[in-house]
Amino acid sequence: MSTLTPTTRALAWCLHLLVIGLLALTVVRALGTGESRTGLIVAVCAALGVAYAVGPLLPRISGSRRAAALWLGAVGAVWLVLLVLTADAVWLAFPLYFLQLHLLPRRGGLISVVATAVAAIVAFSAHQGTFAAATAIGPALGAAVAVAVVWGYQALYRESEQRRRLIEELTTTRADLAAAQHTAGVLAERERLAREIHDTLAQGLSSIQLLLRAAERALPTRPEAAERYIGQARQTSVDNLAEARRFVAALTPPALEGTTLAGALERLCATTSTQHPLTARFRLTGEPVPLPTAHEVALLRIAQSALSNTVRHAHATTAEVTLSYLDDEVALDVVDDGTGFDPTRLPAPDPATGGFGLAAMRARTHALGGTLSIESAPGRGSALAAQLPAHPAPRPDDEAQP
Repeated sequence: MSTLTPTTRALAWCLHLLVIGLLALTVVRALGTGESRTGLIVAVCAALGVAYAVGPLLPRISGSRRAAALWLGAVGAVWLVLLVLTADAVWLAFPLYFLQLHLLPRRGGLISVVATAVAAIVAFSAHQGTFAAATAIGPALGAAVAVAVVWGYQALYRESEQRRRLIEELTTTRADLAAAQHTAGVLAERERLAREIHDTLAQGLSSIQLLLRAAERALPTRPEAAERYIGQARQTSVDNLAEARRFVAALTPPALEGTTLAGALERLCATTSTQHPLTARFRLTGEPVPLPTAHEVALLRIAQSALSNTVRHAHATTAEVTLSYLDDEVALDVVDDGTGFDPTRLPAPDPATGGFGLAAMRARTHALGGTLSIESAPGRGSALAAQLPAHPAPRPDDEAQP
């Protein structure tokens, strides 16, 4: 029975040995007195021993309250017969208390213990021919001790089970939390990889495609121009390959190696003006301050993505990239004179047509505690502004490091 307190193997054997010892004592005392009912007492003791032995041998007794109650009833009936024959059977009431408290429900076990104690007191008084307070003390005290021991053990077991279940719940919760953190980490890394691929490999491949298309249009009438476009496409592919290798190695972008963020942006504008029919100018305002690598990478990627969108979609002739170092933040502004668009009616990102650029820009700025705003209207050009904190607050896990 799942609701019962299981006794340990040692305690169970102690109880079995106690019953056997008390039955043997009753038989020895009956044989020693030489009463006329000695044979009957020995036979009833043997019957009680057999009835008691049936319980541990049948698994159903420990698995069903009804079966346990029937078995205890049979043992108790034989014990009452033995109690009528000899007063020595009174001592067998003590192990019966433990059996009743262990196998029966709480209320039923208590009633059975009281009934057994009363039967023992009455029978012993009848054998003695008189009733005295001392006659009732032994069975009553034994019943009280049995109730205190069994109920105390049951309380300890319930507390132990509660702690075990709590530990299991904590273990399960910890495993679920670890799985959730792993999933969140995988999703965050997947999002980071998607942004990096969009801002590096995808933009580079798009530039190569535009340059090769321009070379195709220049052939065969303008071979010099076609050769220049092919050379630019080759150089873009070399740069893109370097980006891919550094990207796989998770190192700083090549555009930031050996230079500052302002230098990388100025070079980006010069490269864009050379490779595409767009005049891109760079302007620096404020006093440059050291920025975390993540901030510099984010601002460079945003500028790359914004200029790529200008080249592919805006049909603009000029674009201006401004890097501003303010008191507590750094701002990047990209303004063009293109056809513009309605920011509220952007198409949903699609793997076939793209459209992930603005979402990636917002994700980058928000991940670093910054903001991104876009102002545009059809026929009026576009203006993109990204702001990041110049001195980002340390994260809680960074503060916890020694």
